[in-house]
Amino acid sequence: QVRLVESGGGLVQAGGSLRLSCKASGRIFSTYAMGWFCQAPGKEREFVASINWTGDSTYYADFVKGRFTISRDNANNTAHLQMNNLKPEDTAVYYCMADLRGSYDDYLSYDFWGQGTQITVSS
Repeated sequence: QVRLVESGGGLVQAGGSLRLSCKASGRIFSTYAMGWFCQAPGKEREFVASINWTGDSTYYADFVKGRFTISRDNANNTAHLQMNNLKPEDTAVYYCMADLRGSYDDYLSYDFWGQGTQITVSS
């Protein structure tokens, strides 16, 4: 089992930055891939970024490339999502997900997820 707790969400103006964190507990953190997904009201959960268990392979959705950076600190069981140049369309609940068993961009491929953290970007 893996328990995930996100933090770092909030309200920010367009062009601003936020850094999300995902603290994991349970299984050894360095044994599984991590992902971030977002879900806006009325929309399906959407892939944002993913990172493999060693941290040397990362993947991004096109709409965040060049603006968001995913990273992980295996020594502290934490994954991060640095979000720069935020846009109003980035407004959503962001979920941390763990233990990938299929496609990294499919939220159904992950076995565990956190409660989510709200990001609101004002124009």
